[in-house]
Amino acid sequence: MSEEVIFDERRKIIHIDMDAFFAAVEQMDHPEWQGKALAVGGGGPRGVVAAASYEARKFGVRSAMNGRVAQELCPHLIFAKPRFDRYKEISKKVQSIFLEYTPLVEPLSLDEAYLDVSEYPSATIIAEEIRLKIKEQTGLTASAGISINKFLAKIASDWNKPDGQKTLPPNEVLPFLELLDVKKFHGVGKKTKLKMYHEGIYTGKDLKAKSLEFLKQHFGKAGAFYYQVVRGIHESPVKPHRVPKSIGIERTFSSNLSSELFLEEKLKELAESLEKRLQKSKVAGKTITLKLKYSDFKLQTRSKTGTLYLSSKEMVFEQAKALLYQTKIENSVRLIGISISNLNTIKAKTLTLKKIEKNLQLSLPF
Repeated sequence: MSEEVIFDERRKIIHIDMDAFFAAVEQMDHPEWQGKALAVGGGGPRGVVAAASYEARKFGVRSAMNGRVAQELCPHLIFAKPRFDRYKEISKKVQSIFLEYTPLVEPLSLDEAYLDVSEYPSATIIAEEIRLKIKEQTGLTASAGISINKFLAKIASDWNKPDGQKTLPPNEVLPFLELLDVKKFHGVGKKTKLKMYHEGIYTGKDLKAKSLEFLKQHFGKAGAFYYQVVRGIHESPVKPHRVPKSIGIERTFSSNLSSELFLEEKLKELAESLEKRLQKSKVAGKTITLKLKYSDFKLQTRSKTGTLYLSSKEMVFEQAKALLYQTKIENSVRLIGISISNLNTIKAKTLTLKKIEKNLQLSLPF
């Protein structure tokens, strides 16, 4: 007996992702770097790579990689200092292009966004137009994924990178998902991938064969998510005004700190900066998380949820300090961070989709 498909075929979602954005901007602004292996950030003995050009990626250089490791992999690697003001400037141009087509734009970062173009007869043609405009107006390339929801559009945008796009129309969704390796599912990290492999789940077809109860038992709350998305169901709307789930700040030190007293001083500085960010966003939160990264790159987080909303630097500092002394630090510390979550934000209202003329839809690609 075939399973009934209940995903919404009327939605048309585009995920646009700029190709190696920070690195591409630097190569555009510095012609002598074009065609060369380039990393943005990562310079110095303690630097971390923020972005890598495609030439650098061929050598295994990736974002979030330690600069020294990156240089060992690619000895001729060029390190460029990040220029976030420049990246923001170009990002605004790209965002303005999106808004020419729809007000339903959800930016995820400076270099990627979701667009709901359900009112148009063909999302594929719109994505092609947008990518062409980006190239003409900024000199940079973007890739796109087009499908019936955000989950599928994001997967599709990675398919023909760089400077390409992939469309997953409704009739191709389920066959595509069944053949897809579970490591390609957005939200499946290294640990979950290994756990799935251990349970004999290698592809979407394997995942789909598992019951909702089995997935919940083995993967907790995420189990219900996997059960839905492998069936093409992901109802999250494109949110024009994205509400943050948390607000945080972190610092990497020029030399490792091994004294709690020194770390306490750094926490006070972070609390002051975090207060400004919370005030700017006009939010407060009940959960505070302390993040510690040790000299051996081991990451540790400590969290506490209270009954009061935290927003002032004094309250943030006191709670963060308590978390710092909760357990003795294991090693010297290279990075410390504080974040506030469980925010007092109001869910944005979602907009209803316009109906599309079926005869127009039949004459154009999805």
